[in-house]
Amino acid sequence: MKIAILTSGGDSSGMNPAIKKFVEYSTEKGYEPYFIYDGLEGLIDGKIKKAEYKDVGGIIYRGGTIIRSSRSKRWFDKTFRKKAYENLKKEKIDMLVILGGDGSFRALNVFYNEFKVPFMGIPASIDNDLALNEYMIGVDTALNVIRCAIDDIRDTASSFSRAFVIETMGRECGYLALTSAIANGAEMCLIPEVPYNLENLKKRYLKEIKEGRTYFIAIVAEGLKISNKIKEWFEEKIGFESRITILGHIQRGGSPTVIERLRAAEFIKVAMDNYENNPNKIVTYYNEKFILRDLEEIVNNKYELNKEMLELAKPLMGIE
Repeated sequence: MKIAILTSGGDSSGMNPAIKKFVEYSTEKGYEPYFIYDGLEGLIDGKIKKAEYKDVGGIIYRGGTIIRSSRSKRWFDKTFRKKAYENLKKEKIDMLVILGGDGSFRALNVFYNEFKVPFMGIPASIDNDLALNEYMIGVDTALNVIRCAIDDIRDTASSFSRAFVIETMGRECGYLALTSAIANGAEMCLIPEVPYNLENLKKRYLKEIKEGRTYFIAIVAEGLKISNKIKEWFEEKIGFESRITILGHIQRGGSPTVIERLRAAEFIKVAMDNYENNPNKIVTYYNEKFILRDLEEIVNNKYELNKEMLELAKPLMGIE
């Protein structure tokens, strides 16, 4: 049996440990592992190659994905999806293992409905925005990268009595901003999912300044596109010199954390153990358990942030 793995959409730390486990565990189970390079673009172009142990030696500590990834505009054209299917037939691939996020699984859903290629899906994205799922490969590393950045910025913020507006990634999802703000003791957290109240925050900040506060850490999700506005607000309304730090793509890199490496191996094992008897599933992590879900169940439900986390963050959003 020939099984091919591809990584799709934004890269995330933990993909390489998953790829390593895929090759080792496939071989252990008697399957033939294959790589599809460059994600969906590579599938269209037929970049399919048999994988061996030597291909994954020494990659467990590396961020990113050795088989590379892509976002494919050509995939929206059925002509190219048919070409991708023909490439799989040519190589006699029996099943796909896909590491990706919400967009990748929506693309997979279209492909499966057309050509019925068996698959197993594994959530991998720093956005952590997949419905019915609480953990995606790459999230823990990204949060730790953000933690280190905030710790360093706090040093200079406190030294110069400044307000620092720190912008995290996440497209339209505020997960990274929300979690980082709570975990790192920020004074502000603004995300797309929840309306914020600057007037309430102003009252609170001015009171705290009178009581001795000398700096501010504000975490803003990139999807809001308001980092410059908040910088100016701190200077004009709060009276604090302000700086912006856009963390950008450093959040997608870095050596995978221990949790990331363990979780990646577990995701792969669950996927491979269930392929023959329970195929065409997305392996999700929910309530500290691995749960197999139908692809349509994933794409037809909307991701929601944790309600307890949102409750904790209310004061950071100016919500009374």
